[in-house]
Amino acid sequence: MSVEVERKFVCESDIQDKLKNIGAVCIGQSEFKDRYYDSPDYTLTLRDFWLRKREESWELKCPAFSRTDVEKIDEALCTKYREVTDLKKIQAVVKTVCSGAVEGSLDVSEQKMTDNYNKNETWLKDLMLVCFAEYTTQRCSYVFEEDGGDGKVRVDLDQADFGYCVGEIEVLVSEGGDMQSAQHRIQKMAEKLGLGGEKRIQGKMDVYLQRYCPDHYAKLIKAHIL
Repeated sequence: MSVEVERKFVCESDIQDKLKNIGAVCIGQSEFKDRYYDSPDYTLTLRDFWLRKREESWELKCPAFSRTDVEKIDEALCTKYREVTDLKKIQAVVKTVCSGAVEGSLDVSEQKMTDNYNKNETWLKDLMLVCFAEYTTQRCSYVFEEDGGDGKVRVDLDQADFGYCVGEIEVLVSEGGDMQSAQHRIQKMAEKLGLGGEKRIQGKMDVYLQRYCPDHYAKLIKAHIL
């Protein structure tokens, strides 16, 4: 399972020109709707688990590190998440988290797939999960081939339908791989694009919750999730 290491940045009007000038290649544009789910008391998101349905595909973003060093987390420019896309594994993980599993004790590969859930979404009702956020994103994606054969860095430029635009620099790392190297590659890409600042930039979800779900947002801020 791979880990997404990602840094968000403010999209300036000339960002696409900058990407082309450094040799990044546009790999296409897309539009998709995301629906995010949680329990009424925010069991998943308060543990930094993000369950979403993107169009017709389910995804679960799980924290890839322990939240023990609050100060370090607050200062971090990058986020790190494991992404689970197999529906049965998603259901098993969500059931475990909703049952009170402690973060860090969860091993997706060892989950027993014994639940008789199916794809008609009755499992959401069984686990008392409801949609708390829904929005559509228009995305333009680029890839940059690094010197020395280090691999590709992906850059997504997102425009959400609630009026927020944000960029994302992403590197995929195999679980157990070199996270520091991934962060260094992201930093190099940020420098190539002339991105400065030491402050973490809000993502689409941060802004959506701040605007439309302030109570939920406040709880996540207090828990040092956002």
